[in-house]
Amino acid sequence: MINWQELVTWASSLNASDVFWKPHSKPAMRVKGTIQVCEDMPVLKPEEVAEIARSLMTDREWERFQEYHEKDIGLSIEGVCRLRINIYQERNNVAIVMRIIPLIVKSIDELELPDVLKTIAMYPQGLVLVTGPTGCGKSTTLAAMLDHINKNRRAHIVTIEDPIEYVHRDIKSIVSQRAVGIDTDNFLDALKFALRQSPDVILIGEMRDVETMNAAMQAAETGHLVFSTVHTTSAYETMERIINMFPPHERHQILVRLSVSLRAVISQSLVPRAEGTGRVAALEIMTVTPTIEKLIEEGKTSDMYDVIAEGAHWGMQTKNQALFKLYTAGIITEESAMFYAGNRTEMRQMLKRWQAEQADEAKRRAEEERKRARLRAQQAAAAQTAQPSEQPQPPAPAQPSSSSDVQQS
Repeated sequence: MINWQELVTWASSLNASDVFWKPHSKPAMRVKGTIQVCEDMPVLKPEEVAEIARSLMTDREWERFQEYHEKDIGLSIEGVCRLRINIYQERNNVAIVMRIIPLIVKSIDELELPDVLKTIAMYPQGLVLVTGPTGCGKSTTLAAMLDHINKNRRAHIVTIEDPIEYVHRDIKSIVSQRAVGIDTDNFLDALKFALRQSPDVILIGEMRDVETMNAAMQAAETGHLVFSTVHTTSAYETMERIINMFPPHERHQILVRLSVSLRAVISQSLVPRAEGTGRVAALEIMTVTPTIEKLIEEGKTSDMYDVIAEGAHWGMQTKNQALFKLYTAGIITEESAMFYAGNRTEMRQMLKRWQAEQADEAKRRAEEERKRARLRAQQAAAAQTAQPSEQPQPPAPAQPSSSSDVQQS
C-alpha cells in the first residue's frame, strides 16, 4: 500500500493546502490554489484508497461509513502538520481529500491581515462572523484571531469544531477544544453546555441551522464573545442569509437581536499573488457602528455597502476596496482583481480611473523632465557663452629698430 504519510509530508514541504486521493487517478495536491498531479506516482487502485480510508477509522466508524458515506476526521502527523480529512464515496469507490493545516498558528501580522482584526478579537462580547466560500481561509483567519486573544487576554476559550483544525495550546488563556462526533454529539448540544463551562470566548465551527444561530446570538447577548463562519461572500449576503433562516413573522425580532449582538462581519477571498508565490487574503470588513446598527434594525441591509465603503475611519472596507489596494500595491494582477470583485462594474471603473490618473501623472512627469532638460541645456549654453575663450593668441609683431640703433651699428 502507498505510504500516504510520506506523500502528505512532501506536500506539506511544498506548502500545499490539500492532497487528493481518487481511484483510477494519480494522487494530486493543491499548491498556491492550483491542482497539480503527482506525475511520478502510480495510478491509485480503488482498494488502495479504501485501505487508506480504513486505516484512518475505528471499526465502528468504518461500519458507519458503509451506511452513511461521509466521514470527517482530524489528526496530526507529529512534527509535520495537522490534517482535516474528508472521506466520501465517488462512483461506488472510496475517495479522500486531506486538508493540510500548519502546526503553528500564524499571527494576524504574519498573514498580512488588517490591524482592525486585532481590535475585533479583543471585543468583550458580541457575535463575529467570518464568511466566504470553502477553501478561502476562514479557519486560518479565525485561528489567528483566537491566537491573538490567547496571547493578550486571560480568558477561557471554548471551540466546537467538526473536526478540530488548528490546535491551540494554553498561553495566557485556557483553550478547550471539542470535536463534534467525538467530544460531543452536535453543535447545538455543545453550545448549550458550553454556557455552563464558564467561557469568555466561544468558537462555533459553522452555523448550520436556525437552532445553532439562535443559541449563538443568545450566547453573544449574555456577555460572551462568539465567533463562527457562514458560507456567504459579503456582509449584505450574510445578513440576508441569517434573516432568511427564520420564519417571516420572526424577521423583526431577529433584526433587533442582530443589531444588538452583532459586532463584525469579515468576508474574505484568497487571491493569487502576481509573482506566483502564493495567495493573499482580500477582506471585506463591516464593523457594527451606530449607523450600521440602525440599518440592521430597520432591515435596510442593502444600504450597508455605501456605509462600509465610507467607513475607513472604523476600519471598514469593501471587497473591491481591498482588491484595489492589493492591485495598486502590485501584489495582485488586474485580472485577479476583476475575477474576485464583488461588484465588477464598480471595480472596472475604479481600475480605469486609477489607470487614467497614472497615465496623466506619467505625462506630467515626462513634461516636467523635458522642461528640466531644456533648462539644463539653456544653463549649459549660457555658461559656455560667459566663459572666456581659451584659444591660443598669435604672437605680437616685432617692433622696428630706432634710427639711433642703426647709426651705432
